[in-house]
Amino acid sequence: MNMSIYVEKLLSMGAAADVLMSRMTTFKIGGKADLFIEPSNSRELQEILSVAKEGQIPVTVIGGGSNLLVSDNGVEGLVIRIGDKMSAVEQVGNVFSVGAGILLSSLTKETIRRGYMGLEWAGGIPGRLGGAVAMNAGAYGYEIKPLLSSVEYIENGEVCSKKVEDADMGYRKSIFAQNNRIVVSAVIELLKDDGGAKDRMIEMNNKRKNSQPLAYPSAGSVFKRPEGYFAGKLVEDANLKGVSVGGAQVSEKHAGFIINTGSATCKDVLDLIAHIKKTVFEKDGVMLEEEVRFIGRKM
Repeated sequence: MNMSIYVEKLLSMGAAADVLMSRMTTFKIGGKADLFIEPSNSRELQEILSVAKEGQIPVTVIGGGSNLLVSDNGVEGLVIRIGDKMSAVEQVGNVFSVGAGILLSSLTKETIRRGYMGLEWAGGIPGRLGGAVAMNAGAYGYEIKPLLSSVEYIENGEVCSKKVEDADMGYRKSIFAQNNRIVVSAVIELLKDDGGAKDRMIEMNNKRKNSQPLAYPSAGSVFKRPEGYFAGKLVEDANLKGVSVGGAQVSEKHAGFIINTGSATCKDVLDLIAHIKKTVFEKDGVMLEEEVRFIGRKM
């Protein structure tokens, strides 16, 4: 089988070659993707996936890149970004059908503008809806799960739709992140604004700005919250605030974050994560689990 035929076909469909992944993530880290493409709709996405499957080209799907650590050695095959081209918002009453590529911050502002509340907590989150659904994103005691009515996704090349049930989603996980499923849209139900939605969003955004190191590139919270603990406090109590490996540093402002001080590599971050996990485990007997997702070639 001549893979180059399928590469050429993807290029003719709008894919770009040798795209620097550091431009695609909030961490600003990562080597090149062999191929990169951003589909305009689910039909186009199906066609892209079909060509990649025929050509046995590995596929990696990303959204906003806000929870990603990309290998310094780049990403093999095709990276598909579900982004702005798939970000339409359709509304019937309090029910919103939303493309997976929309930024959570944009969706929050748009729903508040239209007179609805429920997403105020997401106004400062840098990710996109697809990733938020796949990982059941949340903040300040809220999460996206109770707002979801149904989710449309692609599995094995077919578009599927599922009504969201309680068992489908847990803490920072969901069935929509399994079996190579790709979220393409979601239906959310919101409440009429009680008049305070915009103020609550601003308050939460200010809280985020005051407590998180937003001046530096990062991937948000590096670790999941261990049961009975807070990851950031465990890291802080282990005297790891400010500890660095190369250009990667445990934030002085919030110990749950690793920041890129300007020259961090993926290896720097991975080595720092390993050091944090070892130190915390030796001190408190708690094994931290990464929330950030690693993609790309082995280091």
